[in-house]
Formats: sequence, structure tokens, C-alpha cells
Amino acid sequence: MEAFVRNTRKVVTSGLVALLATATLAACGDAPEEDSGSDSGSEAAASDFKPCIVSDAGGFDDKSFNQLGFEGAQQAADELGVELTPVESNSENDYAPNLEALVAQGCNAIVTVGFALSAATVESANANPDIDYILIDDAADNDFDGEKDAENIKPLLYNTAQAAFLAGYAAADYTKTGTVGTYGGQPYPTVTIFMDGFKQGAEYYAQEKGKDVEVIGFEGGEKGSFTGGFEANEAATSTARRILDQGADVILPVGGPIYQGALTAIADSGEDVALIGTDADVFETDPNTQDVIMTSILKGMKVSTYEAIMSAGNDEFDSEAYIGTLENDGVGLAPFHNFESKVSDSLTGELDEVKAGIIDGSIEVKSYLDQ
Repeated sequence: MEAFVRNTRKVVTSGLVALLATATLAACGDAPEEDSGSDSGSEAAASDFKPCIVSDAGGFDDKSFNQLGFEGAQQAADELGVELTPVESNSENDYAPNLEALVAQGCNAIVTVGFALSAATVESANANPDIDYILIDDAADNDFDGEKDAENIKPLLYNTAQAAFLAGYAAADYTKTGTVGTYGGQPYPTVTIFMDGFKQGAEYYAQEKGKDVEVIGFEGGEKGSFTGGFEANEAATSTARRILDQGADVILPVGGPIYQGALTAIADSGEDVALIGTDADVFETDPNTQDVIMTSILKGMKVSTYEAIMSAGNDEFDSEAYIGTLENDGVGLAPFHNFESKVSDSLTGELDEVKAGIIDGSIEVKSYLDQ
């Protein structure tokens, strides 16, 4: 299970580790409001257990994977009866110092959110073998040898190609122009896995139905439309606009808040364009999308982070990689919400059949996680 990621990553400079922990924490932003939902059946953890979490540069209010990871960690802390210590990163230069600060704070378990923190997480984990590390969206294989680079890291990975396949199928069924599109932040495998699955699903639909459907914005590998980052900036808007200018009436932005650029481009176009979200059910997390969002490709980051923290708090932590799939509900497709009346009457039933085929292996979905 360890031969997963062949990423191109930003390597975090280790020279920043010497920064004072207190100065680092003082520079960090506030976490979002806590999600208080919890189950009552678990035993309370020892009062000295200290769970912690550090975001990537997107921050905990990104309405995406940082927020989901935070909510899962907070839910576990509430259930264990302990306090969660969250620290936000404003840039990649904060990753190593923030981890050093959390170690100095006496954290027993540290969640690091996003593949960009992989190098800093590995360095911190190797220096602190008694701390449990939970790394979201990366296999902690920075030397690309197929093995984790630190034994005390639990990778949380998600085969979102499977859920994106369903989204691509739905997009191909919905499109009136015969063109659907996607774009990403940067060509990391955890980004392109969505785009690739989306493309495969649309092409599968076209083949099965004999319908001409063109997928623009992604050719495969690292070839596609990318904004160069994960900010909701002009690059996100202009990239989305180029996709729409080519006739796409369904668009999938992959990369946290870059979907906001698509919202602007859709509004400016004056056309009837459907948006597909990622990670969370964006219809719920961002009400501004509700008029245009068709569905979202879900990652079960909240649940898997919650379970990992609960295990650590109950002295049952294991470092085996978790892979979310359609079969274990680690990935999925959100409801159509306001598009229920707009999609075809047969689509939901067909998606159920396609999902079953993916689970039983009769429909192949290729992903870097299968290598």
C-alpha cells in the first residue's frame, strides 16, 4: 500500500525550523468556528492527550480540505474531552516553523493538511518518533522509493478518480453544448486525479451512449489548464473564462478556492453553465454557489481525520495508510440539490449502476493510487 505518490512537491526549507515557537504561533491566523457534533459512546481520553493540526497556505476557512480536516480533528477532540491546538500557515515558509512550534507545545498527535506539508512533516516526524503524525493527501514518500519516509506518519489518501468518474459521467449526460471542461491549481497528482477521473467518466459515457462529448482542460499527466497556484485570483478567473470560451457548459475547478474564479467567469459569461465542486459539498459550504453548482466530488477527510485522532487519543494509533474509495465511502458524489429537476430522470439510477461497476471492477477507473 506504500507505493503511491510520485509527486512534484515544493520542498520546505529547513532553515526556518530555528524560529521561536512563540513567534510562529503569534503570526498564525485564527481557526474557524468549531463543529461541535460528536457521538457519546466513546471513552474519554486521558486529560494530557494533546491533538494539534496545521493548515497549508489555504487556511482553515477554505471551504475545502483544510476546513474538513479541521472539523474532523475538532470533533475528535470534543469527543475525547481535550482541547485541539490549531495553527494556520500563511505560506509554505510557515510549515516547518509551525510544526516545530507544535512539537514545543507538547502535541501528542499532529495533523498536517495537504501534500505541500509532506517534506516538513517527514522531517518533523523523524525528529520526534514518539509523536503520531497524520498527513492528509500524501503518502510521505519524498524520495520516491515506494516507502514512507517516517514510520510514525499515517497517510490519509483518497481515490477521488472514482468519484470524479461519476461526476464526468453526469456532466456528459447534462451538457447541451457537447463540451465539458476542467482546470486545476497545479499539476500535483492529488489535483490531476480529479481531472483524470472526470475525463474518464465523460469519455465512458460518450462511448456507452454514442454521444459526442469533448473534454477540454486536461489531456493527461501534467498536460492541462492550471492556474499556477491555489488562490481565488485573476488567474483562476481567466483560466475558467478560457474554458467557457471554448463552449464548455459544465466546469470542474480543482484546487480549493480557485472555484471562486469559475463563479466570476460564469456570471460574466451570461450563459447557463453548471459548476462541479471538490472535496466538500460546496453547495453546503458556500451558499453563493447554489444557483450554479450541479454536484461536488467528495473526499471523506472529516471522517478519516476524526478516526485517526480518536485512535491516537485512545492509544490505538496505527500508521498504515488509509485509502478512501467508493466502496468504503471515503469518496463520493454530493446530491444534485437545485439541479435535481435539471438532470435527466434516468441519471441517478445510471450513476448507481456505474458506481456498482467501479466497486466490483467491471468498470475500470485508472488512478495513480492503483500503481
